Amino acid sequence: MIALLRGQLLEKQPNRLLVDVHGVGYDVQVPLSTFYVAGEPGQPVTLRIHTHVREDQIALYGFASVLEQQLFERLISVSGIGPKVALAVLSGIEPADLVRAVQQADVSRLTSIPGIGRKTAERITLELRDRLPASAVALPAADAAAAPPSTHRDDVISALMNLGYQRPAVEKAVDGVLKAAGRDEPPAFDVLLRQALRHLSR
Repeated sequence: MIALLRGQLLEKQPNRLLVDVHGVGYDVQVPLSTFYVAGEPGQPVTLRIHTHVREDQIALYGFASVLEQQLFERLISVSGIGPKVALAVLSGIEPADLVRAVQQADVSRLTSIPGIGRKTAERITLELRDRLPASAVALPAADAAAAPPSTHRDDVISALMNLGYQRPAVEKAVDGVLKAAGRDEPPAFDVLLRQALRHLSR
């Protein structure tokens, strides 16, 4: 069973990475939280891996941190939640916010994630409340300020539409963030994506 991959990033999309490990390409599905920090194609990358085995396929799910992997594995243990939904949860909410939502039984916060209905959100808060990782309370904030400034408008719109948001709402949210930021220092990709997600989740 594959538990970790360390190699060169060949291709990068919001929901998957292609990693070259000594000439073998691994197609790894990832949440947006991992996509943020994966670097650019051609750079080295290290991913913690959850290998999901079914009768008809073997799928790899990759994570930049232990906490992301732990939350993913706890999410797929919830009745009715598979890997696809678990990735959607981790893509729609930051790990620290997910932990808080579970601790506070904040169903409305979870239902703001595309594809997560009220019953699913209630199951998540009920079944995970006593099973959260011990490391969950100490998640560091991502340092997005180090990224070079760029509008990244089209890339962010594409990423949000892949998460299930409708284009008119996405464009409104992204353009609102860009307008608020002004023209002198447009936000980096990950900053713009996070802020647009907050607007869409309101």
